[in-house]
Amino acid sequence: MAKRRIGILTSGGDCPGLNATIRGAAKACYSMFGEDNVEIVGISNGFHGLIHNNCRIMKPEDFSGILTQGGTILGTKRTPYKMMQVIEADNIDKVAEMKATYKQQKLDCILTLGGNGTHKTANLLSEEGLNIIGLPKTIDNDIWGTDVTFGFHTAVDIATEVVDRIHTTATSHRRIMVIEIMGNKAGWLTLYSGIAGGADIILIPEIPYDIDKVIDACEKRAQSGKTFSIIAVAEGAMDIAEAAMKKKERAKKRAEAGETTVTNRIAKQIEAATGFESRTVVPGHILRGGSPSAYDRVLATKFGARAAMLIKQEKYGYTVAKIGSKISENKLSDVTMKTKFVPENDELVITGKSIGVSFGD
Repeated sequence: MAKRRIGILTSGGDCPGLNATIRGAAKACYSMFGEDNVEIVGISNGFHGLIHNNCRIMKPEDFSGILTQGGTILGTKRTPYKMMQVIEADNIDKVAEMKATYKQQKLDCILTLGGNGTHKTANLLSEEGLNIIGLPKTIDNDIWGTDVTFGFHTAVDIATEVVDRIHTTATSHRRIMVIEIMGNKAGWLTLYSGIAGGADIILIPEIPYDIDKVIDACEKRAQSGKTFSIIAVAEGAMDIAEAAMKKKERAKKRAEAGETTVTNRIAKQIEAATGFESRTVVPGHILRGGSPSAYDRVLATKFGARAAMLIKQEKYGYTVAKIGSKISENKLSDVTMKTKFVPENDELVITGKSIGVSFGD
């Protein structure tokens, strides 16, 4: 019997749990098919490696000791979906090259670990006839059709610790602290870490804010004897006026105003209106780093094992998902071109408002 050749790649931004997922998929494949009947082909640096045939045969020992390891042993690279079908100056037809690598490597399928952009490219390759299985990775938790993505819970833990630590400096210096948390389109990470860290104000892209109401919330806290305020802001947060603009128009407006980030603008507006000393904090890529939490290790292992089961069933063109308490899957074509946003009536938003958290609306 011919060996199954299974490609694995990680694409887009790194996050905790990538290695745990790689390990889960590999170990499950070895267990289901037997080590002598399967070859895992590691594709380096995401779709870039698939384009340039940068692949290597991996051994069972390659997956030992990586459960707790952050980052990705395969390397990753952002290769935007919108550029996939563009013939650039190098005259490389990316889709044709990826199909050629798939054929040259004699792959039976490829597991693609990544976020929304990765899923778009995975679906493109699936439509081109390649056997593809997706695994949902992003600290933003914004992939449609799955309750949670691996990497999210660890990022929540890290962001919550940032909020926790900022409390001590905020109280000591009697400041307004504005914390910028990753999440350009969806505010899940800011919402969860904001509530978990006890933020007083939470601003997310899905709920455009009124700066006057944000300022009012800070002033009311001061009037009640509180000497500080913590504001958790998603990087994609926008005020009511900006929400009515198109993306390019919004970017142009901010550039003309010399605004590098929304958090800097908010801090300046609060300080100008109230006189309260205001500072910004940007944890940035710290939220992507380090060892995955116990939750993410378990989730990643479940996802990897499910991917192996889909291979056994020859059920391609799907991406793994957690729906309720069960690990399941969705069609790639159903997931792409969609984003999972925070609903305005989300239970955690309602909970936050019930305990006095302002969302600036």
